[in-house]
Amino acid sequence: MTGSIPCPALDLERVLALLGHRAARFAPRTVEECTSTNTELVERPPIEDGRIHVLIAERQTAGRGRRGRNWHSWPGAGLTFSTLWRFAPGSAVPAGLSLAAGLALARALEKLDVAGIQLKWPNDVLVHGQKLAGILVELLPMRGRPPAAVIGIGINLRLPAHATVPDQPGGITDLAGQLASPPSREELLARVLAELHDLFEVYASAGFPALRAAWQQRNAFADLPVRISGEGVETRGTCIGVDDDGALLVRGEDGVQRILSGEVSLRVDP
Repeated sequence: MTGSIPCPALDLERVLALLGHRAARFAPRTVEECTSTNTELVERPPIEDGRIHVLIAERQTAGRGRRGRNWHSWPGAGLTFSTLWRFAPGSAVPAGLSLAAGLALARALEKLDVAGIQLKWPNDVLVHGQKLAGILVELLPMRGRPPAAVIGIGINLRLPAHATVPDQPGGITDLAGQLASPPSREELLARVLAELHDLFEVYASAGFPALRAAWQQRNAFADLPVRISGEGVETRGTCIGVDDDGALLVRGEDGVQRILSGEVSLRVDP
């Protein structure tokens, strides 16, 4: 990582104050450096204490994205954190969880007056086609316990000049390029955690179907021709949205196909 940008330490007391009545639900902590915040919470999950544990890292030495890709980051240029969510006993394995998390992130950004927010299935947040944030969801081994998931989020705040990411044909953007007065990291984190908390309450009681319409309103590829490739299979057709379990729906020559695997690459078909 190069192009370090000076950045003051994150003030957790300020984050909790901004969370207001939700503050007691969260247990945030920061680390100066780790391999990956997702890896830390997946491999060493905190003891269940009824709170939502949040790990924020100033630097990740081996940040991960989907499909085994590296998460590209620059010191001081973004906000990277992971949250551990435990679901009620008897709950099924969460369906559409990454889409619910994306919707929460989109709503938080919209409340900051970021215009042109779009959601790319299954886990990217775009602004007019450029990537602003990414999400990585990993389920914890159940081993007789209720379902639990780690949700990692990375948001570009102020990228260094000429920053690029090889697998982003639409390019990347940051909040500094979208807002005249970008929020502090404390405000941004508090807003995202608040939206995750509120939407996941809906999700826990009613599942992804309760959030599906809101996700589809922000679908970056709605009614566009797409090509999806992965696992040796390529699918072409028109993106018509997602179904109740978060699967991508593509209408092709042979009818509507459901794309379930997260190991896919989705591009607008030229």
